[in-house]
Amino acid sequence: MSAFAPVRPRQQSRGALFDKIWDSHVVANLGGDTDLLQADRHHMSDGGPGTVHRLIEQGLAIVDPEIHWAVIDHSPSTSPDRYTDPSLHRGNAWRSFVEYADEMREVGIKSFGVDDPRQGIQHVVGPETGLSQPGMVLVAGDSHTCLHGAMGCISWGGERSENVLLTGTVIRRRPRTMRVNVVGTMGEGLRAKDVIMYTIGQLGADSGNGYAVEYAGPVIRALPQESRFSVTALAVEMASPTGMVAPDDTTYEYLAGREFAPTGRFWDMAVEHWRTLPTDDDAVFDREETIDMSGVEPQVTWGVSPEHVIGIGDRVPDPDDAPAGKRDAYRRAIEYTGLRPGEPIMGTPIDEVFIGSCVESRISDFRVAAEIVRGHRVAPGVLAWVVSGSKLVKRQAEAEGLDRIFTEAGFEWREPSCSKCYGSNGDFVPPGKRSLSNSNRNFVGRQGTGALTHLASTPMAAAAAITGRITDVRRLIAGEPA
Repeated sequence: MSAFAPVRPRQQSRGALFDKIWDSHVVANLGGDTDLLQADRHHMSDGGPGTVHRLIEQGLAIVDPEIHWAVIDHSPSTSPDRYTDPSLHRGNAWRSFVEYADEMREVGIKSFGVDDPRQGIQHVVGPETGLSQPGMVLVAGDSHTCLHGAMGCISWGGERSENVLLTGTVIRRRPRTMRVNVVGTMGEGLRAKDVIMYTIGQLGADSGNGYAVEYAGPVIRALPQESRFSVTALAVEMASPTGMVAPDDTTYEYLAGREFAPTGRFWDMAVEHWRTLPTDDDAVFDREETIDMSGVEPQVTWGVSPEHVIGIGDRVPDPDDAPAGKRDAYRRAIEYTGLRPGEPIMGTPIDEVFIGSCVESRISDFRVAAEIVRGHRVAPGVLAWVVSGSKLVKRQAEAEGLDRIFTEAGFEWREPSCSKCYGSNGDFVPPGKRSLSNSNRNFVGRQGTGALTHLASTPMAAAAAITGRITDVRRLIAGEPA
């Protein structure tokens, strides 16, 4: 008798995007809410080729090699000299992409090393090459794999590559479902990054714990595809294992013609199926929340959690006014960041600006930032970097002359890598220095030991680089003195 319960139809399908995809991928129920799921795509980063090599040496077979792919993103140097001086990379992961390249091809696994024209951050490369598609169950080790859910798929991190390589499946407990309806009107100078930062500030950094979150509503539907990635990238920052946006014509137009997207009649068949995925009108969620963006200002963090966020016109909060259970955390955060309760966040001096990461390092982000920077200079004493999310983004930006706008203003134009979002390649913010970053996390030490990180959108980061302080980007847009 099998130890696994047979796959059985759910007594009542609730019609949510998440439920439709999950139910269609159940291989077996393992008891209760735990299922064995078929994986459609498995992402590996720096350690991928080495892991595959070890399994093959042990005589083990890779299952469904076409679903797996690897790209080096955490450890590569961002220096333009990295192609002639490999010692600039941190560690030897880059070497495995060279040494095991033939082996990866023979097995049938796609692999993008430092010299590959498709190299970049995995969460940028996946969508832009068409490896990430609607309706998939997409898994990886990296926690920000939730970003791919903007394509209308289930995606999460935390998986061990060995398990997925050897079985093509994953074991997961089914989460509850939450829908966040974003309504209202987006004001001048706001980006999708402001939407998700404001959402986390309103609901809390633990609000998505145990939930698969679907972001919906007119504000989300109006976002371009690249902006939707900014929203789902931070789903994990509200403790959700996965964040999703239902696919629509915006998604299909973005995906059409990508390298690994379906073509010909298979494209037509895929789109026909994808159109059945969006949440039904009568779908039931375990939790519903509404976020109104009307009147919301550009957002910036003051503390050491994404939920420590305020509008640019607000003041640093007083811990005594915080919810009772969070007062100690507020005090520790303010002590670490060196801010004073009651003081305006606007005008806080900064030492560094980082524009990059999987959240906002695409061509649309760089176009917006370049318009802010055009005709200005980086403030004296400020170190400002622009790090493309991929080589494809970098080439496109250079073709449009955006790189010259940045470099003429005093920014450094760097090679693709995770870089100062995490510092895993050695790109750190020095101790005691204050950084304004468009990345995803601001916990203690995230950008380097003793580094002080403020999160904001890409145009807010560009404005801070020019003025040398946390600035309301709307003033620069309006041509006013900042």
